[in-house]
Order: sequence, then C-alpha cells, then structure tokens
Amino acid sequence: MISRFTIATAILAAATQTVAFAPANKHAVLSSSTSINMGPPIDPSAPVTETYGEGSRKYRRTVYTHNEWVKHRSSDRFVSNLTTLTGSGIYKNIGKEVLATTSVAAFVWAWNFVSGGYEDFSGVMHDPLIASKWATEIGLPLTIFTTLSPSLGLLLVFRTNASYNRWDEARKFWGLNINHTRDLNRMATAWYGNDSSPGSASAPKQIAKAIDPAEREYLLGQVSLFTWAFVRSMKRHLSPPDEDEEDYIAELKSRLSPEQADAIISATHRPNRALFDLSVVIEKLPMHFMRKNEINKNLSIFEDTLGGSERLLSSPVPLFYSRHTARFISIWLLFLPFALYGQFGDSWNHIMMIPASLLISVFLFGIEELATQLEEPFTILPMQGFCDKIGANCDEIVSWAGQDVYKIPEEVIEQMEMERPELEMKSNLALLGGEVEEDVVEEPKKKRKILKKLLRIGEGM
Repeated sequence: MISRFTIATAILAAATQTVAFAPANKHAVLSSSTSINMGPPIDPSAPVTETYGEGSRKYRRTVYTHNEWVKHRSSDRFVSNLTTLTGSGIYKNIGKEVLATTSVAAFVWAWNFVSGGYEDFSGVMHDPLIASKWATEIGLPLTIFTTLSPSLGLLLVFRTNASYNRWDEARKFWGLNINHTRDLNRMATAWYGNDSSPGSASAPKQIAKAIDPAEREYLLGQVSLFTWAFVRSMKRHLSPPDEDEEDYIAELKSRLSPEQADAIISATHRPNRALFDLSVVIEKLPMHFMRKNEINKNLSIFEDTLGGSERLLSSPVPLFYSRHTARFISIWLLFLPFALYGQFGDSWNHIMMIPASLLISVFLFGIEELATQLEEPFTILPMQGFCDKIGANCDEIVSWAGQDVYKIPEEVIEQMEMERPELEMKSNLALLGGEVEEDVVEEPKKKRKILKKLLRIGEGM
C-alpha cells in the first residue's frame, strides 16, 4: 500500500508546479511578433531580448497598417491569444503575485489534506494524517468575497479607465503635433513671398514677383528642420535618458548645423529652445505679418501639447488610489483559497481549487497590471515613428512649388489692377465699421461719398 506521506508529497509537488507564470529569465531571446517596432532605432532582424518588465516596453510601440488590422480581426485570434497565454509579458510581470496566491492555495489544500482526511487514488477514504484536536480543516465563508466583489470590480474599472484615458490623451497630443506640423509647413510654403494681408485685394504683380529660389529653399528648409527638431526634442523630453539621449544628440547633429544643434542640446528645456528657433525662422519668412500670425497659432498648439504631456508624465493617478486598489486585490486574492476549498468538494480531495485560484489571480492581477502599464503612456507610444513621419512629411511639403511658380495671365492682372482701388475701399470701409452698397463704387461721385464717409468715421475714432 502506498504511504500516506508519499501520496501527500507527490500531490503537493504536482500542485505547486501548476504555477506556469512565475518569472523566468526576462532576458530570454524571443522573436518579435510584429513587423512594425517603432521605438528607438533597432535592428529589425535582432531578437527581442527582454520579454517582460521595463525593458519590454520599447517593443510594444506598434503602429497598425491594413495588414495588421486584418490579422487583428482574424477569426483565429482567440486560438492565437490562448496559445500565447504563458508567453504573455503582462502575465510574466505578475508572476510573483500569482505564485504567492497559488502557494497559499497549495498550503490550504495540503493542510486540509493531512488534517481532515483524504481519499486515495482508489477512492478509499483515510483518516487524517495528523490526529490532534488543534489540527482541523481551515476555511472561510464565501459570502465575504461575494460581498466585496462589486467594490473590487468598481475599483478595477475606475483604475483601468483612468489609465486608458491617460494613454488616449497622450496619443491625441501627438496626433495634434502631426496635424499642425503639416499645417504649419503647408502655410509657410504656400504663402512664401506674399506680402499682402489675408482676404485683401492683393496686387497680382506683387504676388507673382520673382523670388530667389535658393533663399526660398533655405528658409523653408529651416522651417521643416526646426519643426522636426521640436517634436524630436519633445520625444526626448518624455523618454528615459538612458534610452534616447545618445540617439537624440546624434540625430540633431546629423541634420542641423553644429551651432543650431549645440544651442538646442545645451538648453535646459530643449523643446522650448527648438520652438523658439522655429519662431525665429518663421519671422524671417517674406510674407505679411497677419499670415505669420496664422502660422504662429500652430506654435501655441505645440506649447499646449508639450505642457499637457508634461502634466501626464509628472502626475500619476493619485497614489493613495493605486495603493488601495493594489492592497485590496492582494488581500482579496490571498484569502480567496480559504473560501474556495469547500466549493470544490466534488473534485478529488478538492484539488481543483489550486488551478482555480491560479487562474483567478492571473486575470485579476492582470487587469491591475494593464492599468499600471497604461498609466505612463509615453514609453509605449511609437514617438520615434511619429517624429520620423513628421520629418518626412515636412520635408516633402516644403519641396512643393509655391505661389511664385503659378503665373497670373497679363489680361487678368490688368483687370485686377483696375478693380483693386474699388475693392480696397470696400474692404477699408468694412474694417472701420461702415456699410457699403453693392453698386456704390461704380460711379465716381459715389466713390467720393465713400471717401468722405471714411474720413467721418476716422474723425469719430
């Protein structure tokens, strides 16, 4: 007959081996699962060497294209996700917590096994291995946990929602950067050399005047460069120094002049310095100041996205909320095996309560871990990819032909020259708050009336 202690030892060893998510060597080599890793510059053929923890965050900076969306919607996604369950970086990151919960479950099972009697493999019941009045089965009523479950659920929902909103806000900030960098360079390119105010009757010869191509290429190239320098400095500002500092300095020195690069690199607040340099370049563009004001509105938006990102980076979800949630879920899961033991009486010696405790702890600790990983969004956003895209887009936009290339026919110029004084009188009268009739500029006498009205309005001001 098999020894009771041999049976107990074998079962306990098998139970403790069910912990599949305990952390192993986090530097184990693993091939990348996506073809679009837009983090720091890395060799795409190099294997992923950190599968979980802080080092793995740079491999989560994926950008979807149509191919990735097709795979994302695939009907095989459930099978694929289940087969990669034990390789998940999220689950490996909570390996210690899951191991602790499963160890408590294994202890509860083993103690009740030796103190409350057991059933052998033949289905025969045996007396307790420890015959003592103090050696009794341990357990807790399940009511305690069912009562606390709604509260725990609310805490986890609020925690994950707050963290996701932070990630979403950071992504929208970078979306604004992408949109308004394009807008800035588009306006600078299209308005280059236009000294007229927006909406006025511009002198066509003034618009079509010859522009020095070399000067135009240089100034617009500077606009593109410093636009890129700003977003690249913002990316560095929001990234860990040990990850991005060397690449940042190398990129700036490769694209900017030594003086320009050194001025930004040596600045205390690099994004502000890059934004200042961009403002100076915009001020040098030959165009009407009202057009420059329109372009400078984009720079104010850049300040907003930079300030909002700094707020997210420096201000986490209130620590007392995160700590209370972590303590709540830890205590709830560590004591759950005491209540689950009686619920699995139909299984052999209640053995199924151990894998049940493991799975419950994996999923609940996993929810809290997801919230923690999302809470600081910048090291999982593909900011390097955004910067590269912005740089390429801006370089392309400033290479397009501006107004100086599109010549106005001579007959159109003559007609506009004839109409220009009348249109300007209408425009000036409207600016001063007066009203003008539709046909008032058709007769010379009525033109004089307009001038007199302009003088009266000017004297009243």
